[in-house]
Amino acid sequence: MPKELESWTEEKRSAYLYRTLAAIEEEPARQRLFSSLAEAAEKQADLWKSVAGRKGSIVPESFHPDVRTRLVASLINTMGPERIKPVLAAMKVRGLSVYSPSRHSTHEMPTATTPPENLHRTAMAGGNLRAAIFGANDGLVSNVSLILGITGATSDHSVVVLSGVAGMLAGAFSMAAGEYISVRSQRELLEYQIALEKEELDEYPAEEAMELALIYEAKGLKAEDAKRLAERIISDPSLALDTLTREELGLNPEDLGSPWGAAGFSFLSFSTGAILPLLPFLLRLAAEPLKISLTVAGVALFGLGAATSLFTGRSAFWGGARMFLIGGAAGTATFLIGRWLGVALS
Repeated sequence: MPKELESWTEEKRSAYLYRTLAAIEEEPARQRLFSSLAEAAEKQADLWKSVAGRKGSIVPESFHPDVRTRLVASLINTMGPERIKPVLAAMKVRGLSVYSPSRHSTHEMPTATTPPENLHRTAMAGGNLRAAIFGANDGLVSNVSLILGITGATSDHSVVVLSGVAGMLAGAFSMAAGEYISVRSQRELLEYQIALEKEELDEYPAEEAMELALIYEAKGLKAEDAKRLAERIISDPSLALDTLTREELGLNPEDLGSPWGAAGFSFLSFSTGAILPLLPFLLRLAAEPLKISLTVAGVALFGLGAATSLFTGRSAFWGGARMFLIGGAAGTATFLIGRWLGVALS
């Protein structure tokens, strides 16, 4: 497909989705924002249509949304835009920052002198700690359940050790692969969207300033202040690109992350939790290592559950007790299933 026809299709698709967003919005400022963005997209589509005509490309008389576009529109109507922001960003829908929680936080409205690296600081600095706690918890619960299931079916020590090691490695590699794909996809989305934004900023700086002003107006600024602020930001290319990425796409360049780093971190956190109930079997700490394994797992479950109170604000004791009960229930269920299978297959 020629570049100009592809661009015409993208703009028409964006306009279609903007009108869908405007139709479901109850807040007047947001309605105006998405209606204006729809009109701007239609104008851009007309420009691309003219370019296509000069180059001899045939542009359809009318736009008919494809299956993907209709599906996204359906998701907007059923789930709401806030829940599908990454999907909308991938469809070249702008103005998504109006759905961010920064409106109700200590979010700093950018100025022409605000360094890009100081924009949109959030409370996600503890994200790695949170991921470590929940990753270790996943490994602990899954492997202690696996070990209990195997010991319910057989008393063969080597089988329990082999199954536990296999479960730890399989789970850790699965978690690592999932994190790698997730972060890699996020990077690809952001890099692609930033490239598109830079191209539009170079070609249509005035239109980008208008769109940015509409977003700030939807966030509560007066029209005159929003326009003045947007023009100052657009005048600085580096700040303009950073701000447009955040405000139009609702994406944060600081959240790119490293796919390999995320995969390694996930692998280690899961493995740490998964190896705890396995250690008594590996080290042969007692004639019946299962008792020690359950004790270690119980203490670790309570400790990890208590640590989650850092993110929930609830009682540490309640968090620990809840995690202990949930892990205990999962382990008991797999033990009983293993015992039943061991009897049934013997």
